[in-house]
Amino acid sequence: MAETTPFTIGAYASCADGVCGEVSRVVVDPVARAVTQLVVQPKHRHGPGRLVPVDLVDATTGDIRLRCTMAEFERLDPAEETQFLPGSPGYPGYDPEQLLSWPYYDLGGMPGGMISVPQTVTYDTVPLDQVEVRRGEHVHATDGNVGRVQGLVIDPRNHQVTHVLLQEGHLWGRKEVAIPIGAVTGVDDGIRLNITKQQVQDLPPVDIDYPKG
Repeated sequence: MAETTPFTIGAYASCADGVCGEVSRVVVDPVARAVTQLVVQPKHRHGPGRLVPVDLVDATTGDIRLRCTMAEFERLDPAEETQFLPGSPGYPGYDPEQLLSWPYYDLGGMPGGMISVPQTVTYDTVPLDQVEVRRGEHVHATDGNVGRVQGLVIDPRNHQVTHVLLQEGHLWGRKEVAIPIGAVTGVDDGIRLNITKQQVQDLPPVDIDYPKG
């Protein structure tokens, strides 16, 4: 896997002036089989994750470094949006698009000292033609589940995915392998492969640099 870069989901991401969070998931164009964005969740801070365009990501040193400052990171588009549901307490007659709130806002009280807790739903804001890959998603061989996603390996020149990093096996025989992207048939409901469990088990193990902390 020369000339490639691993994106381990859960790894820390650093801006030019400090650690800004950790990679919670990776956004992939399933047609081009290319990574388009990383979702970086702020560390020890409230607020939604940020959609980081892959052009801002430098992972060639083995670490994930963003070509922006902390302030610029905060101005990137949020990866989630929370909306009130219709008929939420205290807000009758409003449609969801008319009532937007971050989930950590203090929403005040109701008459008589009762607290109003509006019903909300949170959406991921990735483009409709793209999908998210999360750590721990199931990987399905042709004859059944074979393990869980640990991350992706990309070609830094064009951001195309070359391999899926997989934790395969049981606790007493667990190993990490890199599955060539040519064996992947779908990424919209877990990772689906066109090879068997035995063929996955026959792949050589690889070393994955797990995030610390």
